[in-house]
Amino acid sequence: MNDDLIDVNVYLGRWPFRRLPHDEPASLTAKLRQKHVKQAWCGSFEGLFHKDITAVNARLADNCRRHGEGFLIPFGSINPKLPDWQGDLQRCIDENRMPGVRLHPSYHGYTLDDPEFVELLKSCAEHRLLVQIVVRMEDERTQHPLARVPTVDTSPLQDATADLPSLQVMLLNSQRDLRADVIDQLAA
Repeated sequence: MNDDLIDVNVYLGRWPFRRLPHDEPASLTAKLRQKHVKQAWCGSFEGLFHKDITAVNARLADNCRRHGEGFLIPFGSINPKLPDWQGDLQRCIDENRMPGVRLHPSYHGYTLDDPEFVELLKSCAEHRLLVQIVVRMEDERTQHPLARVPTVDTSPLQDATADLPSLQVMLLNSQRDLRADVIDQLAA
């Protein structure tokens, strides 16, 4: 049995379109520990839909502290299309002590060649924050018909990160969408 599992793609809160198993932090933490996960990197479902990102990130950090200090690691949501996203990023660092951010371009309405996105990447590199980009949240076959969200086009990412060699980026839920040659290009 491997005791060193880190789940890098966990969400706290409730998915708005259906109940998911273990959508309460205590239940989720117990299930992850049962599966020998030693650490879970958590985003917030609220971060996809709420405009008050400051409050979303504060609630996420508080839930991680209350339900799994050192086990649930908060990754803040940042929407570079909202005013004061720079302030939200600074609060992730200073107030919430987050090691990284989780981005949802399709939900927030920007592409990976958007100037604000590139500026966000530069800020994350300066602060040595890990960047998680969610390529898709759910299979298109399970999406609610009134809330179809496209898969993120990752093709601009190589150009967006070209001048940021120290930036660490993770693509979440990308296995179905990226070919091996694209993954190799991005890794290089």
